[in-house]
Amino acid sequence: MTDIRKFAVEETGLIHLRDGDDELMCADDAQGQPDKSRPMQIVVYGPGSKTFAKAQAAQNNKVMERLKRKGKTEQTAAERAAETAEFLAACTKSFENIEYDKLEGEALFKAVYADTSIGFIADQVNKHLGDWGNFTTRANKS
Repeated sequence: MTDIRKFAVEETGLIHLRDGDDELMCADDAQGQPDKSRPMQIVVYGPGSKTFAKAQAAQNNKVMERLKRKGKTEQTAAERAAETAEFLAACTKSFENIEYDKLEGEALFKAVYADTSIGFIADQVNKHLGDWGNFTTRANKS
């Protein structure tokens, strides 16, 4: 017999961001050139974590509240973007080598995820969160 918990996933996972051309993103050096020793990364709480479960429950509760209030679940694009940014921010542990208007913490996370001109970042994080394989011990060592 084998203890099934040996297959448990990690609480967090690391995403090395890619730009719109699918190139790995790195912070700039003093000359404004990408510095490969400073990858732009995001650490997120995965689907096996309590933090993710709490964020998902909050998102589901908002849908139910909207349904109760308005009798429908339709949203504007702006409402949907804000809700997605809030969910992703709640699932984010940290940003590495990422700046945005001198913001920090959750305000930084929300601003990046809500900015449609860099919407590929929110898409990457959403996709990463949706794949349990990204949170295996093996995935976090690569």
